[in-house]
Amino acid sequence: MKKQNKMNKESFLQEFMDEVWNKKKLEKIEQYVHNEYTIHLDPGDPWEGKTLSHSEFKNRMELGSFEPFPDMNFEITFAIEEESCVAVTWILTGTNLGQIGEYPPTKKAINTKGITIYHFKDNLINGHTQIFDRKTVMKQLGVI
Repeated sequence: MKKQNKMNKESFLQEFMDEVWNKKKLEKIEQYVHNEYTIHLDPGDPWEGKTLSHSEFKNRMELGSFEPFPDMNFEITFAIEEESCVAVTWILTGTNLGQIGEYPPTKKAINTKGITIYHFKDNLINGHTQIFDRKTVMKQLGVI
């Protein structure tokens, strides 16, 4: 039975990544995300160390992700589960069509890799710990 729960958690996360991140179905956030979502570690993310409500989580996605990269897409390359989390490696692609901080859109494509550990509580995703090379992204965009 324990193995079945693990498979369900990984499938749940895969579905979340596809529906909410890749298909931009933000109306489905409450289906997947706990109302207390903590960003434990995510260097360079202005929300690092904060706990977000559903509306704050949605706002973070709209302003911090989809506005600068409306076509952003995550390809999960590996996943491993534990009792309270799922760790995934991924490839992020997208085209910069919106402003990032003080930087205007470059219309350049990005392709970068990273790892995220998604934490679970009450069978919902309630936070993440993430590392990826934002400096390489800024180099790909030609802003540094």
